[in-house]
Amino acid sequence: MNRTFLPLAFVFAFSQLVWAQQTPRKNPESTEIWEPQPRIVTPGKENSAAPSDAIILFNGQHLDNWVSLDGTPAKWTVGDGAMTVVRGAKDIRTKQDFGDFQLHVEWRTPPVTQANQVGQNRGNSGIFLQDRYEIQVLDNFESKTYSNGQVGSVYKQHIPLVNASKKPGEWQTYDIIFTAPRFNNEGRILSPAKVTLMHNGILVQNHVDIWGPTEYIGLPVYEAHGKGPIRLQDHGDAVSFRNIWLREL
Repeated sequence: MNRTFLPLAFVFAFSQLVWAQQTPRKNPESTEIWEPQPRIVTPGKENSAAPSDAIILFNGQHLDNWVSLDGTPAKWTVGDGAMTVVRGAKDIRTKQDFGDFQLHVEWRTPPVTQANQVGQNRGNSGIFLQDRYEIQVLDNFESKTYSNGQVGSVYKQHIPLVNASKKPGEWQTYDIIFTAPRFNNEGRILSPAKVTLMHNGILVQNHVDIWGPTEYIGLPVYEAHGKGPIRLQDHGDAVSFRNIWLREL
């Protein structure tokens, strides 16, 4: 090192030390924020029970919050605290529309009874967010199908990080955090929808961008829209649902 540089470096370091000693130290209270206080939400008394600010979409007793796609009363069956798909009764959707939300759903696929019940033919259903974006419900316990169509997928878009399936006939849980897409005044997409999904308490979708409305064939294309309902799919299998609640965000 250049000898003339040593005294300069020493002078600089010494001046910094003097400055630090002369500058008043801030107390910890200077970085504390007391207002506003977060509002109080009371958790459910049991695991997966609805918190105090949740909207109860299905309480195990009736389908008053649901209708068929044509607006007539929902035709699925209700019994033992669950609603079950009736083959041919078609999809049902909530009467209420939602934007950003946290959604809890418990579901159960029926037991496998036939040898041809494989892949997409085992306990197939779906949960459509805002009536457009499908989270796949499927029995993938020791059963293989295309990865972007298996349980926990954003159907035909995002493969789940892991397969967290339980055996058919056992109750499973989805906890979904959904951020709706934003559009400008001309209907152009500003930010895509985003979703985080926990399957049986395990992260399987980590704040992924949804590419557009779910399409069985072809690529998704966004069209401007507002809030939308939650839709449950009749895919012909007797899939059951219970304990469905939602928190608007």
